[in-house]
Amino acid sequence: MHGDRSLLFRQLFDADSSTYTYLLADLGAREAILIDPVLDHIDRDAAIVTELRLSLAYALDTHVHADHVTALDALRRRLRCKTVLSERAGSACADILVKEGDLLRFGRYELEVRETPGHTSGCVTYVLTDRSMAFTGDALLVRGCGRTDFQQGDARALWRSVHEKIFSLPDDAAIYPAHDYNGRGASSVGEEKAHNPRLGAGKTVDEFVAIMAKLDLAHPKKMDVAVPLNLRCGAAQPAAQTTPAVENDWAPIAMAPGGFPEVSAPWLGEHHGSVRVVDVRQPDEYRGELGHVPGAELVPLATLASHAASWDRDAPVVTVCRSGGRSGKAALELASLGLRRIASMAGGMRAWNEQGLPVELGPPHSTIGNRQG
Repeated sequence: MHGDRSLLFRQLFDADSSTYTYLLADLGAREAILIDPVLDHIDRDAAIVTELRLSLAYALDTHVHADHVTALDALRRRLRCKTVLSERAGSACADILVKEGDLLRFGRYELEVRETPGHTSGCVTYVLTDRSMAFTGDALLVRGCGRTDFQQGDARALWRSVHEKIFSLPDDAAIYPAHDYNGRGASSVGEEKAHNPRLGAGKTVDEFVAIMAKLDLAHPKKMDVAVPLNLRCGAAQPAAQTTPAVENDWAPIAMAPGGFPEVSAPWLGEHHGSVRVVDVRQPDEYRGELGHVPGAELVPLATLASHAASWDRDAPVVTVCRSGGRSGKAALELASLGLRRIASMAGGMRAWNEQGLPVELGPPHSTIGNRQG
């Protein structure tokens, strides 16, 4: 139990997938969050929130799970909370797509988002801002870690994530993983640095890569069902806007796993002068180190609908963000408004920069961008 008496903390368990769900709440403000909720336990979790007279502000997933179906969508519909995923998760189903450094407030408490890819490309760790607790998902388990052989897994990336984003916390910071298969509910940063057989005790990145390459694990038994559902936040059927009736006569459109149309960064690099490029990030990101596509208009996601109301429904539009999540959400929103030639740029400005494509820096240079910046 956390030492702060005004912070309620409950660790809940799904025996079938050995998944931990975490309930945190500010008892003064009566605001709560749920981390990694499991659909099979929606009744249990909703009952706890109701019985304790809490208002659920957020339901969060640390990543797109492969071993159980998430309760994000069910909680959103039942308790009217906001749902949260990493913007690098490859899905636009969540209400909020988070990135490194974002903060989620419940009452007087905040969780900081730390991107910890490696198990999947869209893994995040949620850290209480006093750095006393970290909810690590599958990035770091008690005396272990998540596998790195599917869902864009990358052993070298996971080693860096754990060492730079989790082992950099104080040694007495509590570690709360998404799973444990041996009855251990928690650990600490100091314990894992000293005793984790894969990542601790001074293991080098090359040693870790060799360990992970030898695991030879069977795929999770529910993976083929769980991953497609979890890319829709656990919804049994895609929402109407996740299957947009977009036309592909203007670009080589591919449908992302999360249900939105995409074009590649190299294609946009060749054609950005002939399509409307809309950057849906915040002004500081547009002007930041990743830069922006030359000529891109700055239209932050929250303002997109009002600006797009007057746009030509037949003119091609490509939306852009940092990693491709928010721009996927923007593409779906534009499709719902009746635009027919729309796509998100896959991988966002990260992919654009990795391809060595030209960037512009500095303030917005469109009238739309200027009104926002």
